[in-house]
Amino acid sequence: QSPLVESGGGSVQAGGSLRLSCLVDLNTDTPFWVAWFRQAPGKEREGLAAITTRVVETTYYDDSVKDRFAISIDRARSTVYLQMDKLVPEDTAKYYCATTPRFAARSLRLSPSAYRYWGQGIQVTVSS
Repeated sequence: QSPLVESGGGSVQAGGSLRLSCLVDLNTDTPFWVAWFRQAPGKEREGLAAITTRVVETTYYDDSVKDRFAISIDRARSTVYLQMDKLVPEDTAKYYCATTPRFAARSLRLSPSAYRYWGQGIQVTVSS
């Protein structure tokens, strides 16, 4: 994949919302997966949501955020979004966009080890 570029991070108060954007080269011969991860200092990288670039979209969410976060794709803008609502201080982390052409198993769909290409990350800070 071409380099991934995240944007839309920043600071927000608890209960607020942010929408992260990942600029992705969607002009590829075959579909692939795009996912959002986050990592806070001293913690492991955590998978949040994933989406296919296929015309028939499929999404996956970690149970911890499925009621608050939503992943979507805008093909015209070559962008994958992560809408984050009802943010809490525990959401504070550096957020990453990543892609992979395929999974070896469905259990790896939100596993950092399954993803080959990564953006540089963008900070999200949620204050009380």
